[in-house]
Amino acid sequence: MEPLLHIPEYVHSLKVEETMEKLQSTSNGLKSDDVVSRQRVFGKNIIEQQKVSRLSVLAGQFRSPLVLILLFAALIAFSVGSSADGLLIMLIVCINTALGFWQELKALTSIEALKKMTESRVTVIRDGDEKRVASSEIVPGDLILLSEGDLVPADLRLITVEGLTIDESVLTGESVPVTKEAAVALPRKTLPYELDNMALSGTVVVKGSATAVAVYTAQKSYLASIAEKAQEESPESPLSRALGTYTRKHLLLTLSIIAIVGIIAYFQGRDLLDITMLLIAEIVSAIPEGLPIVVTLVLTIGAMALSRRNVLVRYLPTVETLGSATVIASDKTGTITQGKLVVKESFAINESFTKIAAALANESEQGRGDPIDTALAQWLGVHFEQIRERFRRTSFYPFDTKYRLMASANIIHEEHKIVVKGAYESLKEFARNREDFEKLEAVHDEFARKGLRVLAFGVGTYESDDIETWEIDIVGLVGFLDPPKEDVKAAVETAGNSGIRIMMITGDNALTATAIAEEVGIYREGDRVVSGEEVGDLDDEALKTKLADTTVWARMLPEHKYRIVKLLQESGEIVAVTGDGANDVPALKAADLGIAMGSGAEAAKATANMILLNNDLSVIIEAVRQGRIIANNIRKSIYFLVSTSIDEIILISGAILMGYPLPLYPLQILWINIVADSALDKTFPFIREEGDVMKGSPRKPDTQFFDKIQIARTLYASAVIGLLGLWLYHVTITARGHDAAVSTVFTAMIVAIWVNGLQSLKEHEPFLKHIRTSLTISPYLWLGISIGVFLQGAVLFFAGEWFHAELPDLEASGYILAMALSVFCLIEARKWAEFGYRHYVHTKV
Repeated sequence: MEPLLHIPEYVHSLKVEETMEKLQSTSNGLKSDDVVSRQRVFGKNIIEQQKVSRLSVLAGQFRSPLVLILLFAALIAFSVGSSADGLLIMLIVCINTALGFWQELKALTSIEALKKMTESRVTVIRDGDEKRVASSEIVPGDLILLSEGDLVPADLRLITVEGLTIDESVLTGESVPVTKEAAVALPRKTLPYELDNMALSGTVVVKGSATAVAVYTAQKSYLASIAEKAQEESPESPLSRALGTYTRKHLLLTLSIIAIVGIIAYFQGRDLLDITMLLIAEIVSAIPEGLPIVVTLVLTIGAMALSRRNVLVRYLPTVETLGSATVIASDKTGTITQGKLVVKESFAINESFTKIAAALANESEQGRGDPIDTALAQWLGVHFEQIRERFRRTSFYPFDTKYRLMASANIIHEEHKIVVKGAYESLKEFARNREDFEKLEAVHDEFARKGLRVLAFGVGTYESDDIETWEIDIVGLVGFLDPPKEDVKAAVETAGNSGIRIMMITGDNALTATAIAEEVGIYREGDRVVSGEEVGDLDDEALKTKLADTTVWARMLPEHKYRIVKLLQESGEIVAVTGDGANDVPALKAADLGIAMGSGAEAAKATANMILLNNDLSVIIEAVRQGRIIANNIRKSIYFLVSTSIDEIILISGAILMGYPLPLYPLQILWINIVADSALDKTFPFIREEGDVMKGSPRKPDTQFFDKIQIARTLYASAVIGLLGLWLYHVTITARGHDAAVSTVFTAMIVAIWVNGLQSLKEHEPFLKHIRTSLTISPYLWLGISIGVFLQGAVLFFAGEWFHAELPDLEASGYILAMALSVFCLIEARKWAEFGYRHYVHTKV
């Protein structure tokens, strides 16, 4: 019976011999019996996920305020006999629910995608023999052989390596492969991206080979900690929160008014049937049932507009989230930068030999290979192939992890030479031209301060294959950089003018990250740069104090990025996160808006709310512009629909308080909703940008659609229309009787709502200022009014008796026209007053 196995906590701090002893493993690997017993203790080497039923995911869709509003609106529509509206609303509920359900299921597949990153077959040594087994069968203590192209199946402690480099982009987001070595023992506090003596689960062997021992499997692996955070619930979208706030305020206000009016009607001694009809009329007036439809249409049309900008929307409410975003936490590689290394600067003691070494100590073939090698080939251009063809190779020496260099032996100018490429500190050990060291070191340090990755090149006479006997002259230095994309700087400036903070969160080192951030305008003098090591040492309160002035977060791990996003949200920020790797999954899930790159990992795309088919920060900023237009159009829709609901409540309530009969019948109110509200509100999604929406800061979710200014404007418009309608009702009922008064008010209210629709198109300036813009900002509105005119005319001509209405005579027409002009002038006067006040304040400032 094998003794109880204790997995060492800091295996990277142990020597190989200590590791093997603690894991009770030998050079012959585990025995078959040991494997079976360990599988019973540690289970399968598979990342587990919480079991979530499809039914619970479906039920969760009905917790959204948007869906609840839709269902309530459908209930009202069916209760008053408007089956067509009710069916349309239910159809939208079904579509909205299906989209949300699909989004949730896709998010669950992100865990599956992470699981697949460790599913493979791997070579192990058991009972002294090499065997191929499924990665799920690996247990702690298994001896594993790694070779080029292998997927690392668990967190492994390296025992021996031969030129091993591993692509760790799945964990760090950085595409440059990492060189590994087995002999070192590292400090306990070493961060995952500095674990040079380990191969972590989910990473890929790019070059070389190794023998390693499995240490942390299944849920104990580092990749599993990423998957665990990906299972947390995403936050509610700002749109859902804003609509929830609006719903509570609107329902509280309208239900209070309806209750008060009902009580007054009861004490007035009205018949119970009259009171019932009154309450039905009030409820039908109070609920802007067209609002959910319009919001959905605005979002859908916005999503279609974004698709033309190469942005794929996977969850409709997040279309508006772009407009609300206050912070964009962007990764560096592929979003801000081009995602490939280029030679940024070079320095040569001997330019000819520097270029010869760059071409010959190089494994790039036809533009493919190691990023540094391909960058050198591109730098040399046509000379790359010319040099390789001209100088015959006799031997090649792949990258040596001990000496941190690679080399090639070639016949150059009829001499047998060795050309070397590697770290400057490594080549110094073999260099003879010490008189050049001072100059070389000054250039090396200058390149490093600029955030460049620096390599040295040397040339010497070939004597033997023994590296320790080589003698070379360092002939030059080359600095590499992943350069920023051309239009990123302008996008960062636009974001800054729009009140949006952009911060870079990257796995790259601080110097390189800061250099890029400074070049594109993200980092400015006085800003703070924080490293992953610092983040790990800070508690939440201390880290929060750094959020305000930190623009570069360097050497960040997935858990760091996730933590920063959560703390930003706790500070009241609306956070959009970009990412393309599995390492970004926790942050993408936690963000208010997760944006994945189209070329990124499946796990990232399955988690994100949006996918950028064009990996570019400037596309995100343009999408923010579209998001703000969408938010403005939703705001205008709410203003229009709510003001044209409350005006009817004011009219009806005022008439009751004055002791008059109902000024409008329930059927008339429903018809008003069709020919006035519905004919116009479906055109609001097509309203064009008013001014420059990227000037000014984003609104907070709780004030996005129903802030004090919006409430005041809505109540003002409602009071204008409602009180003018009440005045018209009072005048006509006194002079011409109830039937004539109802008929006149019926048409007058419809025309007044059309006028209010025209005034709703522009929020920030009067209709008569820039009148060309006013007439063209929504050409479809004129179509909506035309349809409304046609329908109202048809009712008055052919179905007047059903609707208790008739064609207005000359006197009634005069009243209707006077009311329409009064509505236009009074709302226009309010707009000019606001416009003049803003201009006065701006001038004073």
